[in-house]
Amino acid sequence: MKKIGIILFAIMSMSISSCKQNASNRVNDENLTNAQERDRKKVKDLAKMTFVSKEFNFGTIKQGDKIDAMFEFTNTGESDLIITKAKSSCGCTVPEWPKDKPIKPGEKGEIKAVYDSKGKQNNQNKSITLTTNTLSGREVIYVKGFVTPSPGSKKAEPIFKPVIK
Repeated sequence: MKKIGIILFAIMSMSISSCKQNASNRVNDENLTNAQERDRKKVKDLAKMTFVSKEFNFGTIKQGDKIDAMFEFTNTGESDLIITKAKSSCGCTVPEWPKDKPIKPGEKGEIKAVYDSKGKQNNQNKSITLTTNTLSGREVIYVKGFVTPSPGSKKAEPIFKPVIK
């Protein structure tokens, strides 16, 4: 029993004294410099999407109209650009993108979005999130405009109705 107590005391003493060491003193400066250079090179070698415009404003349209929005971009990065997914904030906006075709550095590409204003009215602001191999991993583009309600359509009801006593 006495031996177990001595062994436990020795283990606890070693663990307490090892916690007092400062981890920053154990970092090798050369390894740190190499890691920083490696990370800078990786960022430089990524694909980069540069859009002509990230926003498409369709102006004023009538309820029920469909609009084709086009977003032109260039891969201004150092490696092939791959867009793996495009998801809109609303089912009324359907994006099309180059799914199976990497965009080479310097090449141009297009994202097309069809906006259907059926059942929509007033100000509209829809986003499309692209999942890419850029530094941020995603890019966001927007379709905006105003939809004039068609005659006879119900006006939008307020979400909260005031209670009058």
